[in-house]
Amino acid sequence: MYSTLLVLHSLTRWFVLAFLLYSIYRAFIGFTQNKTFSKTDNAFRHWTATVAHIQLMIGIILYTRSPIVMHFWSNSKTALQNLDLTFYGLLHIVFMLTAIVVLTIGSALAKRKLTDKEKYKTMLVWFSIALIIIFIVIPWPFSPLSSRPNFRTF
Repeated sequence: MYSTLLVLHSLTRWFVLAFLLYSIYRAFIGFTQNKTFSKTDNAFRHWTATVAHIQLMIGIILYTRSPIVMHFWSNSKTALQNLDLTFYGLLHIVFMLTAIVVLTIGSALAKRKLTDKEKYKTMLVWFSIALIIIFIVIPWPFSPLSSRPNFRTF
């Protein structure tokens, strides 16, 4: 089950990034060109948050099953000296939870704004902040925090 969740979590990150990038793009175009906030824009706002929440649920289940995380929490004093263990045991989950909270707040605020320009601006700002946090804490192959492959396989 753990390896299946790991592959699924790795794959789903690309959906989160794609939805976030496209939603930010739509928000930028809508904001700068004073467009009407369409049903499609609202659907992307909603589905971006939904895909991110699905990824969060997979991540939380994975976190509770991870041997790396279990080792981190059972040996936290010595594990804090190991960046890889600290990254997965603490940093990754804290920052990803923060990013999802930021994304969720941005989605909820955008939904409630009265003007189209305010909706686009709210999405643009909050989703961009979430993207920056997510991008920093993804274990990219080039990351100094923890390096993992772009695509996991069984």
